[in-house]
Parts: sequence; C-alpha cells; structure tokens
Amino acid sequence: MPTQRVLVTGATGYIGGRLIPRLLEAGYIVRCMARDAKRLTGRFPRAEIVEGDVFDEQSLREACKDIDATYYLVHSMSDSREFEQRDRDAASIFGRVARECGVQRIIYLGGLGADDEELSHHLRSRHEVGEILRSSGVQCIEFRAAMIIGSGSISFEMMRYLAERLPVMIAPRWVTTRSQPIAIRDVLLYLIAALALPAGESKVYEIGGADTITYRDMMLRYAQLRKLKRSVIIVPFFTPRLSSYWVHIVTPISARLAQPLILGLRNEVIVRDRAAANDFPQIVPEGFDLAVTRALDRYRASGPETTWFDAFDVRGLPANFSGVREGMLIDRRECVANASPQALASVFTQLGGHRGWLYGNWLWRLRGIMDKAVGGVGLRRGRRSDTDLRLGDAVDFWRVEAYEPGHMLRLRAEMKLPGDAWLEFDADALQNGTTRLTQTAFFEPRGLFGVLYWYAVAPFHAFIFGGMARAIAQQAERR
Repeated sequence: MPTQRVLVTGATGYIGGRLIPRLLEAGYIVRCMARDAKRLTGRFPRAEIVEGDVFDEQSLREACKDIDATYYLVHSMSDSREFEQRDRDAASIFGRVARECGVQRIIYLGGLGADDEELSHHLRSRHEVGEILRSSGVQCIEFRAAMIIGSGSISFEMMRYLAERLPVMIAPRWVTTRSQPIAIRDVLLYLIAALALPAGESKVYEIGGADTITYRDMMLRYAQLRKLKRSVIIVPFFTPRLSSYWVHIVTPISARLAQPLILGLRNEVIVRDRAAANDFPQIVPEGFDLAVTRALDRYRASGPETTWFDAFDVRGLPANFSGVREGMLIDRRECVANASPQALASVFTQLGGHRGWLYGNWLWRLRGIMDKAVGGVGLRRGRRSDTDLRLGDAVDFWRVEAYEPGHMLRLRAEMKLPGDAWLEFDADALQNGTTRLTQTAFFEPRGLFGVLYWYAVAPFHAFIFGGMARAIAQQAERR
C-alpha cells in the first residue's frame, strides 16, 4: 500500500473534490487545503483538513510540512487581465515554499494547446504556471487537458445547458475548432498514476480522449444521446463578449466565467505529443459518447463514490437554496429540531400512504390525480407498511432508492415527468444536542420543456417543500 503523504490544494474545487476520495481509497495519506476549511467539514472523514491560501506563506508552510507530493489545482477564472499576474505570483510562492519544505513532486493540471499558437489569455496563463512550477527546483509533472467531460466540469456544464435548453443554438464560428475532450475518469487516473513515476526531471504530458471532434459536433452528439432534436447555426458576427452574455442569459453560468471558456474555443486543443501513452500504457482514454454517458449517469460514479448523490455535497449549498448545480435543478430546505436524528427519521420514513405528506395534502392528491390522468401510477399504490420501509418499496408515486435507518432516505419519482426527480431527507446530529433536517428535491430536466416545467411549479414547491420540512421537525419534537 502507498505510504506517501499527499497535499491537495484547491480541495473544494471540481477536480480536488473527486480526486481526494480516490487517493484515500488507494491508501495515500491525504491532507486537504482550502481557504475556508469549514466547507470541507465532514466531507472527507479520513483526510486531514487544513486552512490555507497560496498567497499566505505561513499557512502554506504548515500545509506543506512533512508532505511528499502535492497537487496544484489552483487557478483563476476571470475576464480581467490581472488574473495572469495573480496566477504567476501564486505559482511562484507555491513552488518556492514547496522546495523549502522538502516536497519531492508537484502535480499540476493545466490546459491543452500548442505553445507555438496564439493562445487565449487563460491557456497562456496555464502554460506559464507550469513553467514557473518547473523552474522551482521541485520535480513538476504537468498534465495538459482539453475539455473535461464530467458532471460538474464548468466547460461540460456550459455545453450541457446550451444543448438542453436551446432547440436552435446560435454559435460563433469557433465551434468548428477541433478538440480532444477527455473524461474526468481518465484525468483522475493520470493524476493518481503520476505519484508512482520515478524521481527525476520535470515532464509535460498532453492528455486527451479517444475522439477528435469539433465543439459543434460535441453539442449535437450530446443532444443525440439525450434524444433531443437540436440544430447549430454558426454566425460570423458573434464576438466572445456577445457569446458570453448569451450564455449568461440562457444558462446559470455567468458571463465572467463563460468568456474565458469561449475565448479558448479559438485554439485547437488536440494531443500532439505521445509521451502520456508511452509512460502510462495502463490508461486507455475512452471516447466522447461513453464519457458523456457516464457523466449523465446519476446512479454510478467512476470512483469510490457509489452515485452522483454521494459525490455531490449538498452541505455546501445555502440552508434554503433554489437553483441549479451540475445539471440538476435543486430545492433545498433546512430546519433544526430539538429532537434526535432517529426521531426525525421516524417521521420522514413514514410519509405517504394513509398518513399523507404532513403538509398541503390536497396538493399531493391533486398531483396524483393529474399523474393518473396521463397514464402514471398516481397515489393508488400507497405503502407496503405504514411504519416499516425497505429499499425498493413503493411510496405513493415514489420508489425508495437509498435508505440508511435513522439518518437518510432518498425517494425516486415514478410519476410522469419531463425529466427525472428525487426527494432526499437527511438527519444530522449537531453538537448542541439538536438535529439538522435537510430536505432536498432534485430534478434533472429533459430538454427545454423540463426546465419550463420546473419553474412553472416552483411556487407550489416553495409552499409544499418549505411547509413539509417544518412539519417534519415539529412532529419530531412533539414525539
């Protein structure tokens, strides 16, 4: 088993959050660094959590103490030119501190693109960061990747939102640029395999998936996999700024984040150096369609997490949140009850059937009638038992998908919907003897109609879900 002590910077980010469980599963001793350590509370129980910042040398020295190898997963996403200097400064400080602390290896994930091309500001900055880390005196293994295909990757999410929401997509001419997108599963395999490389000189590896494809074809193939009819119209006058504003209007991604992604479309990002295939022959990157299929599979993750729900941490969301994350439309409610987790769980595990849903029962009955009218199951199934619950049980028009007695229940919707829906309840004990109830509704829309449906019923959700969470807490306290 590995005995290396590994530091992961950017632990709250997309890559870091998926890398850490795999490192722990592989037997590495992992330390996670984040600017706000509270955001990692309870997320990686077997990892050491430290608070630190790449611009704060004292906290950085504490984080690098007794560390053998470190992952540098820190970078800026901004449309301001100042980000380039900030990235240079951060890499310079990190490389120097790592060397002085005796770190043997830095593993860095950057962006793919030929150095001899006119790179976008962000791709050029990624390459500069790699150069600075390599010049630090510590062996640096730099991976350069194109678009990462995975639920939560900002570039994949932008493509997902556009393809889901727009039957006809207006796109700049740069969508005809070739790219070699890579699955998050393969990126993580490369990052972990780098820990086993022999000591020596720094190296740069270009990594990509099995398919070379244009961005236009990516969107159309995504739509085909989702059984959506989509068209892409290319217009020459669509500037990066206009494109970023358009993305901001039709997706949850801000123009500030969208613009650097769109600017990067101008550069052809394909693998030209075969060094990664030679040095990591055990890794055979998968194609675009399989990578997208995995990213859309909410039931399976490619690492230690068992499903998307395990990999996605709702605790990082505000207490009462209504919005979108990783393609999911989410309504999250939180209450604190003066009761034990078991008391709360005994209430939410007995919902449905003859006892109803504690709040707005007439609306639940109306929804059941509507579902039955369009060929759905309605509320006629009820429950097998008023008090007992098992995996796979029917609960009205829900099905028990995950169940941890005294703690968690997740129901999957089986009513007729333009998408897939889940309702999850979590009871977590707090230090003062109270219990936090987290009630989360998830909806993965299918196309534009699915999105419109969610927002059309949002006022009813605010009434039903908010009232139901309060009613569960109040009944648990009475018990």
